[in-house]
This record gives sequence, C-alpha cells and structure tokens, in this order.
Amino acid sequence: TGTPPPGSPIQLTWNDFFALRRTRRRIGQACSGVGAIGVTYYGLTTMINNGYDSTLSAQLGGFDPFMLMGLSTLGMMAVGWLIGPVFGNQVFNLAYRGVLGEFSRKDSAFFNRIKHHRVDPTASSLANPPPDYYGEKIGSVAGYRRWLKDQRAFNLKTGRYRATKS
Repeated sequence: TGTPPPGSPIQLTWNDFFALRRTRRRIGQACSGVGAIGVTYYGLTTMINNGYDSTLSAQLGGFDPFMLMGLSTLGMMAVGWLIGPVFGNQVFNLAYRGVLGEFSRKDSAFFNRIKHHRVDPTASSLANPPPDYYGEKIGSVAGYRRWLKDQRAFNLKTGRYRATKS
C-alpha cells in the first residue's frame, strides 16, 4: 500500500525538489569548470599551433603577445564558464529524466510563489538591501519559511507591508 501503482507519475516532496535543485546547480557548476578548462585548452592550443598569437599581436599594432595570450586565456575561460550550465542542464535532464516532468512542475510552481511573495526592490537602499530577491539561497522548506519571514520583515521595515497580495 506504500508504493504507487506502476505507470503513475512520481510525486516529489518539496524537500526532494530542493535536493534535486541543489544537485542541478552543482552539476551546472561542475560543467562550468570543465567547460572553462576545455575551451581554454583547445582555444590556446589552436592559437599557438596556428600562429594566431603573433598574427593578432601584429594586427593590434604591436600588442605584446604575452598580454594578448593572457587576455585570450581569460576570455576563453569566461566563455567556457558561461556555456557550462547549458551542458549541465542537459546532463541533469538525462540523469533525472524519470522525475523531470514533476521537477519542472514544482520548479514552475516554486518560482511563481517566489514572484508572488518577494519584496518590491524599489524600497531598498544601501543600508536596507532586499533579501534574496530570486530565492536562490532557499534549500529546504524551512529555508523557504525563513525567506518568507525575511520578506515580511523587509516590508515591515520599509512600511510597505500588505496582508494580502493580489
């Protein structure tokens, strides 16, 4: 009686959802690191083997080749870091395809809750910044409750508290 019938969709609890959300973020970060190293390695290898470093430094008016390679390295690392989450999401989708539908529904519902309950950032200042506007630091149901309390405290502090939000 404790197991759902076969063929029924898997029900995720909110704590399971937050654990999967944390896993998705970690997979994305790992893929960002791999992407940064991979793009930098292959980019620098291509630049050096084909002589693009000296060609580019000559075209840029005698720009120092070492400076050019340093800036190229930073640029390639940034590009690799930014494309990493694209691959990370694909890895996550493949690894957790059994719960992906339910996870997507919970993710959408969670973001709608965040949009509904978050503070109005126009009331913020340097002395009173808005607390976690996108809910990125929420990692559990207790963390969500803490986030709601922080949002309410911010609204009370700024005088913009509304008991219900339409």
